[in-house]
Amino acid sequence: MRLLFIGDIVGRPGRRAVRELLPGLVEKYAPDAVIANGENAAGGKGISSKVADNLFQLGVSVITMGNHTWGNKEIFALLETERRLVRPLNYPPGLPGQGWLKIETSKGPLVVVNLLGRTGMAGPIDCPFQAMERLLAEVDAPVVVDFHAETTSEKAALAWFLAGRAAAVVGTHTHVQTADCRILPGSTAFITDLGMTGPVNSILGVKTETIINRFRTGLPERFEVASGPAQLAGAFVELEQGKAIRIESFCEYTDREEDEGGTC
Repeated sequence: MRLLFIGDIVGRPGRRAVRELLPGLVEKYAPDAVIANGENAAGGKGISSKVADNLFQLGVSVITMGNHTWGNKEIFALLETERRLVRPLNYPPGLPGQGWLKIETSKGPLVVVNLLGRTGMAGPIDCPFQAMERLLAEVDAPVVVDFHAETTSEKAALAWFLAGRAAAVVGTHTHVQTADCRILPGSTAFITDLGMTGPVNSILGVKTETIINRFRTGLPERFEVASGPAQLAGAFVELEQGKAIRIESFCEYTDREEDEGGTC
Protein backbone atom coordinates (compact mmCIF):
# COMPACT_ATOMS: atom_id res chain seq x y z
CA MET A 1 0.00 0.00 0.00
CA ARG A 2 1.37 3.39 -1.03
CA LEU A 3 0.38 6.50 0.92
CA LEU A 4 0.96 10.20 0.31
CA PHE A 5 0.80 12.57 3.30
CA ILE A 6 0.48 16.35 2.75
CA GLY A 7 1.55 18.78 5.47
CA ASP A 8 -0.61 21.66 6.78
CA ILE A 9 -2.34 23.35 3.82
CA VAL A 10 -2.33 27.11 4.46
CA GLY A 11 -4.93 29.26 2.73
CA ARG A 12 -5.26 29.92 -0.95
CA PRO A 13 -1.53 29.54 -1.72
CA GLY A 14 -1.57 26.08 -0.14
CA ARG A 15 -4.60 25.02 -2.12
CA ARG A 16 -2.95 26.34 -5.29
CA ALA A 17 0.14 24.26 -4.53
CA VAL A 18 -2.02 21.16 -4.15
CA ARG A 19 -3.80 21.88 -7.42
CA GLU A 20 -0.60 22.42 -9.38
CA LEU A 21 1.81 19.98 -7.74
CA LEU A 22 -0.23 17.01 -6.52
CA PRO A 23 -0.73 15.55 -10.03
CA GLY A 24 3.03 15.23 -10.47
CA LEU A 25 3.43 13.58 -7.06
CA VAL A 26 0.62 11.15 -7.88
CA GLU A 27 2.35 10.28 -11.13
CA LYS A 28 5.64 9.75 -9.31
CA TYR A 29 4.43 7.76 -6.28
CA ALA A 30 1.14 6.21 -7.51
CA PRO A 31 -0.47 6.43 -4.04
CA ASP A 32 -3.45 4.32 -3.00
CA ALA A 33 -4.57 7.14 -0.68
CA VAL A 34 -3.72 10.82 -0.17
CA ILE A 35 -4.06 12.17 3.38
CA ALA A 36 -3.80 15.93 3.90
CA ASN A 37 -3.93 18.17 6.95
CA GLY A 38 -6.49 20.89 6.25
CA GLU A 39 -6.87 22.75 9.54
CA ASN A 40 -5.43 25.96 8.00
CA ALA A 41 -6.89 25.48 4.52
CA ALA A 42 -9.62 28.17 4.59
CA GLY A 43 -7.98 31.59 4.88
CA GLY A 44 -5.33 30.18 7.20
CA LYS A 45 -7.63 29.04 10.02
CA GLY A 46 -10.13 26.20 9.86
CA ILE A 47 -11.85 24.72 6.84
CA SER A 48 -15.07 25.39 4.93
CA SER A 49 -17.37 23.15 2.91
CA LYS A 50 -16.20 24.73 -0.33
CA VAL A 51 -12.53 24.29 0.50
CA ALA A 52 -13.02 20.69 1.62
CA ASP A 53 -14.90 19.87 -1.58
CA ASN A 54 -12.12 21.47 -3.61
CA LEU A 55 -9.42 19.40 -1.91
CA PHE A 56 -11.38 16.19 -2.45
CA GLN A 57 -11.83 17.07 -6.11
CA LEU A 58 -8.07 17.60 -6.39
CA GLY A 59 -7.46 14.02 -5.27
CA VAL A 60 -7.25 14.14 -1.47
CA SER A 61 -8.76 11.00 0.09
CA VAL A 62 -8.93 12.08 3.75
CA ILE A 63 -8.59 15.49 5.42
CA THR A 64 -7.25 15.63 8.97
CA MET A 65 -7.50 18.63 11.29
CA GLY A 66 -5.86 20.00 14.47
CA ASN A 67 -6.04 22.81 17.01
CA HIS A 68 -7.83 25.10 14.51
CA THR A 69 -10.59 22.53 13.91
CA TRP A 70 -13.27 24.95 15.16
CA GLY A 71 -11.80 28.00 13.38
CA ASN A 72 -14.58 28.19 10.77
CA LYS A 73 -18.23 28.01 11.82
CA GLU A 74 -19.06 25.74 8.86
CA ILE A 75 -17.11 22.92 10.51
CA PHE A 76 -19.99 21.85 12.75
CA ALA A 77 -22.33 21.04 9.87
CA LEU A 78 -19.47 19.69 7.78
CA LEU A 79 -18.44 17.18 10.45
CA GLU A 80 -21.99 15.83 10.51
CA THR A 81 -22.11 15.12 6.78
CA GLU A 82 -18.56 14.65 5.44
CA ARG A 83 -17.18 11.25 6.41
CA ARG A 84 -13.81 11.91 4.81
CA LEU A 85 -13.02 14.65 7.35
CA VAL A 86 -11.34 13.60 10.61
CA ARG A 87 -10.90 15.86 13.66
CA PRO A 88 -8.68 15.02 16.65
CA LEU A 89 -9.71 11.79 18.37
CA ASN A 90 -8.75 13.05 21.84
CA TYR A 91 -11.14 15.96 22.08
CA PRO A 92 -13.57 15.47 25.00
CA PRO A 93 -16.45 13.03 24.36
CA GLY A 94 -19.63 14.35 22.79
CA LEU A 95 -18.13 16.80 20.30
CA PRO A 96 -19.20 16.67 16.64
CA GLY A 97 -17.34 14.54 14.15
CA GLN A 98 -15.06 11.54 14.26
CA GLY A 99 -11.47 11.09 15.36
CA TRP A 100 -10.66 8.18 13.06
CA LEU A 101 -11.84 6.75 9.78
CA LYS A 102 -11.52 3.37 8.09
CA ILE A 103 -11.19 3.67 4.35
CA GLU A 104 -11.01 1.07 1.62
CA THR A 105 -8.11 1.36 -0.80
CA SER A 106 -7.24 -0.78 -3.80
CA LYS A 107 -4.73 -2.54 -1.53
CA GLY A 108 -7.11 -3.12 1.38
CA PRO A 109 -8.47 -1.25 4.41
CA LEU A 110 -6.63 1.55 6.21
CA VAL A 111 -7.42 3.35 9.47
CA VAL A 112 -6.59 7.08 9.51
CA VAL A 113 -6.37 8.72 12.95
CA ASN A 114 -6.02 12.38 13.91
CA LEU A 115 -4.59 13.22 17.35
CA LEU A 116 -3.85 16.51 19.11
CA GLY A 117 -0.85 17.04 21.36
CA ARG A 118 -1.28 18.56 24.81
CA THR A 119 2.06 20.32 25.40
CA GLY A 120 1.64 24.00 24.54
CA MET A 121 -1.90 23.56 23.26
CA ALA A 122 -4.91 25.43 24.66
CA GLY A 123 -8.25 23.95 25.62
CA PRO A 124 -9.41 20.68 27.13
CA ILE A 125 -7.55 17.85 25.40
CA ASP A 126 -7.63 14.24 26.55
CA CYS A 127 -4.49 12.11 26.67
CA PRO A 128 -3.47 11.07 23.11
CA PHE A 129 -1.64 8.00 24.42
CA GLN A 130 -4.71 6.65 26.22
CA ALA A 131 -6.94 7.53 23.25
CA MET A 132 -4.74 5.46 20.94
CA GLU A 133 -4.55 2.58 23.41
CA ARG A 134 -8.33 2.35 23.40
CA LEU A 135 -8.61 2.67 19.63
CA LEU A 136 -6.01 -0.01 18.88
CA ALA A 137 -8.14 -2.49 20.80
CA GLU A 138 -11.04 -1.80 18.40
CA VAL A 139 -9.55 -1.67 14.89
CA ASP A 140 -8.44 -4.51 12.64
CA ALA A 141 -6.54 -2.74 9.85
CA PRO A 142 -3.20 -0.93 9.47
CA VAL A 143 -3.27 2.39 11.35
CA VAL A 144 -1.68 5.69 10.31
CA VAL A 145 -1.68 8.71 12.62
CA ASP A 146 -1.51 12.46 11.95
CA PHE A 147 -0.25 13.77 15.30
CA HIS A 148 -0.86 17.51 15.41
CA ALA A 149 1.46 18.62 18.18
CA GLU A 150 3.74 21.49 19.20
CA THR A 151 6.86 19.78 20.54
CA THR A 152 9.21 17.36 18.86
CA SER A 153 9.52 15.36 22.07
CA GLU A 154 5.79 14.69 22.36
CA LYS A 155 5.64 13.61 18.72
CA ALA A 156 8.62 11.29 19.13
CA ALA A 157 7.18 9.88 22.37
CA LEU A 158 3.90 8.96 20.68
CA ALA A 159 5.72 7.42 17.72
CA TRP A 160 7.83 5.22 19.99
CA PHE A 161 4.75 4.39 22.05
CA LEU A 162 3.09 3.14 18.85
CA ALA A 163 6.20 1.48 17.38
CA GLY A 164 5.18 -1.89 16.01
CA ARG A 165 1.48 -1.10 16.49
CA ALA A 166 0.90 1.72 14.00
CA ALA A 167 2.05 1.61 10.39
CA ALA A 168 2.98 5.30 10.37
CA VAL A 169 3.03 8.34 12.65
CA VAL A 170 3.45 11.69 10.89
CA GLY A 171 3.66 14.99 12.73
CA THR A 172 1.94 18.21 11.71
CA HIS A 173 1.35 21.72 13.17
CA THR A 174 4.79 23.37 13.32
CA HIS A 175 4.88 24.06 9.55
CA VAL A 176 8.63 23.29 9.27
CA GLN A 177 9.60 19.98 7.69
CA THR A 178 12.02 17.91 9.75
CA ALA A 179 14.90 15.88 8.31
CA ASP A 180 14.28 12.73 10.34
CA CYS A 181 12.31 10.29 8.20
CA ARG A 182 12.89 6.82 9.62
CA ILE A 183 11.36 3.44 10.28
CA LEU A 184 11.19 2.61 13.97
CA PRO A 185 11.54 -0.90 15.40
CA GLY A 186 8.39 -2.83 14.60
CA SER A 187 8.25 -1.24 11.13
CA THR A 188 6.51 2.04 12.02
CA ALA A 189 7.30 4.94 9.65
CA PHE A 190 7.88 8.27 11.43
CA ILE A 191 8.62 11.90 10.62
CA THR A 192 8.41 14.60 13.30
CA ASP A 193 6.77 17.13 10.97
CA LEU A 194 5.61 16.93 7.37
CA GLY A 195 6.11 20.66 6.86
CA MET A 196 3.81 23.31 5.39
CA THR A 197 1.93 23.45 2.12
CA GLY A 198 1.60 27.18 1.54
CA PRO A 199 3.43 30.45 0.73
CA VAL A 200 7.22 30.20 0.69
CA ASN A 201 7.95 33.88 1.43
CA SER A 202 6.27 33.87 4.82
CA ILE A 203 6.72 33.00 8.46
CA LEU A 204 4.83 29.72 8.85
CA GLY A 205 2.42 30.90 6.14
CA VAL A 206 1.75 34.36 7.57
CA LYS A 207 2.96 37.69 6.15
CA THR A 208 6.48 38.27 7.46
CA GLU A 209 5.94 41.89 8.55
CA THR A 210 3.03 40.86 10.76
CA ILE A 211 5.07 38.31 12.71
CA ILE A 212 8.15 40.55 12.92
CA ASN A 213 6.05 43.40 14.33
CA ARG A 214 4.47 41.08 16.86
CA PHE A 215 7.88 39.95 18.12
CA ARG A 216 9.23 43.53 18.17
CA THR A 217 6.27 45.17 19.92
CA GLY A 218 4.45 42.37 21.73
CA LEU A 219 1.17 43.79 20.45
CA PRO A 220 -1.50 41.55 18.89
CA GLU A 221 -1.96 41.84 15.14
CA ARG A 222 -4.36 40.37 12.64
CA PHE A 223 -2.67 37.44 10.94
CA GLU A 224 -2.91 37.35 7.15
CA VAL A 225 -1.79 34.58 4.86
CA ALA A 226 1.16 35.62 2.70
CA SER A 227 1.04 35.53 -1.09
CA GLY A 228 3.55 34.62 -3.78
CA PRO A 229 5.30 31.36 -4.69
CA ALA A 230 4.07 28.30 -2.83
CA GLN A 231 5.35 24.90 -1.76
CA LEU A 232 3.84 21.48 -1.15
CA ALA A 233 5.54 19.50 1.62
CA GLY A 234 4.85 16.01 2.89
CA ALA A 235 5.99 12.41 2.87
CA PHE A 236 5.49 9.19 0.97
CA VAL A 237 5.08 5.96 2.95
CA GLU A 238 4.97 2.44 1.55
CA LEU A 239 3.50 -0.45 3.51
CA GLU A 240 3.85 -4.18 3.00
CA GLN A 241 1.36 -6.36 4.87
CA GLY A 242 0.57 -3.42 7.13
CA LYS A 243 4.21 -2.69 8.00
CA ALA A 244 6.25 0.28 6.78
CA ILE A 245 9.09 -0.55 4.42
CA ARG A 246 9.80 2.96 3.11
CA ILE A 247 9.34 6.61 4.06
CA GLU A 248 10.54 9.54 1.98
CA SER A 249 9.89 13.26 2.49
CA PHE A 250 9.39 15.74 -0.34
CA CYS A 251 8.97 19.47 -0.87
CA GLU A 252 7.90 20.72 -4.29
CA TYR A 253 7.59 24.37 -5.41
CA THR A 254 5.45 26.42 -7.78
CA ASP A 255 6.36 29.90 -9.03
CA ARG A 256 2.83 31.07 -9.77
CA GLU A 257 1.57 34.05 -7.72
CA GLU A 258 -2.14 34.28 -8.56
CA ASP A 259 -3.48 34.39 -4.97
CA GLU A 260 -4.32 37.33 -2.74
CA GLY A 261 -3.66 35.71 0.63
CA GLY A 262 -6.47 35.81 3.17
CA THR A 263 -7.32 36.29 6.80
CA CYS A 264 -5.56 33.79 9.06
